Amino acid sequence: MSKQGTREFYFDNAKFILIFLVVFGHFISPHKGDSEALYTIYNFIYTFHMPAFILIGGFFSKSIRKPGYLKKIFKKILIPYFIFQLIYFVLHRIWNGKETLTLFDPYWTLWFLLSMVLWNVLLLLFIKLKHPAIMMIIAITIGVFAGYIQDIGTYFSLSRTFVFFPVFLGGYLLKKEHFYAILSPEKRIAAGLILVGMFVSYYFFFPQEAKDWLLASSSYEELGVELGQAWFIRLLMYGLTALATFSFMAIVPRRKMFFTHLGTRTLYVYLLHGFIVKLFELSPFYDKVSESGNYLTLLVLAAIVTLITASKPIITLAQPMIELKTSLIQRYMSRKTADAS
Repeated sequence: MSKQGTREFYFDNAKFILIFLVVFGHFISPHKGDSEALYTIYNFIYTFHMPAFILIGGFFSKSIRKPGYLKKIFKKILIPYFIFQLIYFVLHRIWNGKETLTLFDPYWTLWFLLSMVLWNVLLLLFIKLKHPAIMMIIAITIGVFAGYIQDIGTYFSLSRTFVFFPVFLGGYLLKKEHFYAILSPEKRIAAGLILVGMFVSYYFFFPQEAKDWLLASSSYEELGVELGQAWFIRLLMYGLTALATFSFMAIVPRRKMFFTHLGTRTLYVYLLHGFIVKLFELSPFYDKVSESGNYLTLLVLAAIVTLITASKPIITLAQPMIELKTSLIQRYMSRKTADAS
């Protein structure tokens, strides 16, 4: 597998493709009911794009035993979470004229940040079990039975945290050799055929009510399913998600691509694109797209927004807000350190 310094082209490629799918999914979300094709694309994307992100996040959490690791995670993720939650809180008051957000009820995309922190805390507890099979069985059991808690939902992102934790744990348990094993030409072809087959079957057979299962943010009661069947459906969703996620990971390019370096900037895209999506929702643009039926515009727009929010000028402007530092300060501190030595 090709390397750029100590980074893997493969994972950066995967992260960039996934963040583009996140942006695209958010752009088509208001229109998914307008077209059978859009509805299929939406559900298909949501089957694997966040699980794959979570899997990669778990894979890169192997340093969790090192001193200061959790502190670094808290600083890197919780600071932007609180900043952007506050920004959305203010905007919500402007849009709705009342307070509708609380600090630990993450707004929209911010659930991922809060869950990422909680996944790392859970992982620190689970690795004490030492046996991978036992870890995974317990994690899946928790994910299944979390749905039986009636009040579980978006607060503290608890539902998604517990439901998706087996994916994060799976990423942690995987080694590079496991990814190498699915990257042979034969398996890449098979994975591509699986994804095509899934997409076609989604178009003809995917039930309307199954969409909310992919989001993993509601209890079984809220999903309107019989409690005796709920555990089985969640296990089926785990299987479907795993099949789609590993099939996607198998077709990700291994070599350096024109977008590879942008895969290191996905946090910026994730945090910033939401404001642009909301601006388009408030404008007449979406109405015009629905009237014209030109949904290809949304694909192009998603690509443009992804590239812009991952660009160096935008990162330079947003860095003080997201990482509480600027390139100028970094250069100044580096120079002072060099002078001192």
